[in-house]
Amino acid sequence: MPLLSLSFHNFRNIENKTIDLLAKEVYFVGENGQGKSNLLEAIYMSSYGNSFKTHSDSEIVKFNETNFFIKSFFREENGISHTINTYYDSTKNIKKVIEKNGKKIKDKKEIINTIPCVLFCHEDLDFVVGEPERKRFFLDQSLTMYDIVYIDILRKYKKILKNRNILLKEKKYDTLDVFDIQLVETGKEIISKRKNAVYQFNRIFGNLFEKITGISGVSIAYSPSWKTTEFNEIIDFLKEKRDIDKVMCTTMSGPHRDKVRFIKDGKQYVPEASTGQRRLLSIILRIAQAQYFSEITHKKPILLMDDVLLELDPDKRQKVTAFLPEYDQLFCTFLPGEPYERYKKSTTKIYYINNGDWNE
Repeated sequence: MPLLSLSFHNFRNIENKTIDLLAKEVYFVGENGQGKSNLLEAIYMSSYGNSFKTHSDSEIVKFNETNFFIKSFFREENGISHTINTYYDSTKNIKKVIEKNGKKIKDKKEIINTIPCVLFCHEDLDFVVGEPERKRFFLDQSLTMYDIVYIDILRKYKKILKNRNILLKEKKYDTLDVFDIQLVETGKEIISKRKNAVYQFNRIFGNLFEKITGISGVSIAYSPSWKTTEFNEIIDFLKEKRDIDKVMCTTMSGPHRDKVRFIKDGKQYVPEASTGQRRLLSIILRIAQAQYFSEITHKKPILLMDDVLLELDPDKRQKVTAFLPEYDQLFCTFLPGEPYERYKKSTTKIYYINNGDWNE
C-alpha cells in the first residue's frame, strides 16, 4: 500500500506543494532543522491521525499562519487509490479534521491499518531506559496497530480507572466495589493480550538481538502488578490494598502499573548494557514490532527511520539495515556526511532537503 504523494499547506516549514513519493525507498538528506523529520511527521500523521513530535496541533502550523492541511495519496495492492486529508484551523476553534476519501472520520481508530507504519526515532530509547509508562506504551501501540478491539478495551479501562481515582480523591468509598469489578474485568483482558504479545515478541526479538549484537539470551519480561489471573483473587487483593489507595488517593495496582523489563541470565540486562547496546535494544524493538505486525496481518508496513543509525558504528548499521523486515516502503533521514549512498538500491529515490524545500 505505497504512498504516492503528499501535498502540504502551511505544515511547519515545508513548502506549499506536492512531493512525489512513488519509490520503494525514499531518502531525505539535509542538515538539521531543514525539514527532514517534518516530512516523516506528515506521513506518521496520515497513518495515526496525530504527530509523534507534539501533542499540540497548533505547534504544527507554519509561523504566522493559522491553519495547516496535508493530503496523502496512496494505493492499495489491488490498484485502488485513496486519500487521507488532515486539516486544522486555530481561528475556527475546531479540532483537527481527518477525512478518508472525502468522508470525515469520527474516530482515529478508523484510519489505523489504512497506512500501517512503524516509526524508528531517537525517543525510542525511552522504551528501554524510560519510565514504565513509556514501556507499556510501546506494548500497547504494538497491539493497537492491528487490534481495533484492544483500543476500545484500553479506553474503557482508562475511563473506569479515572472514575475510581475520582472516588478516592473525593473520599466517596461506597461505590468502590462496583468499580473494582469493572476494573478487574477490563484489566484482565489487557493483561491477557499483553502477555500473548510479549510471548510472540520474544520469538522474534531475542533471535534478532543475537544476530545483530552477538549477545544471546536477552528477552522481554512482562510483570503484571496483579500476581494472579483469578477474578476473585484480584478482587480480594484490591480490597486488601484499599487502605493504601485511600492514603495515596489513587489506584496503586492494575495494568497501568505493570512493568516491562529486559532480562538476561535471570537478571535485568539494561543496567549493565552499554549506550550502544541500549540504542540497539530500542531499534531492534521496532524491527520486531514491524515483523510482528506483518506476521499477524500479512501486510507489509511502511518504515520511517528518523536519524536512528547515527549513533551506531558502520558494522552495526550494516547489520540493522540487513535485518530490516519486508516493507512496503522505507523512508529514511540522513545528514549530508552520512554514507547513505552505501544503503541505496536501484529502487531508491533521494531528495535533498533545504529550508522546507526539496530537489533530487
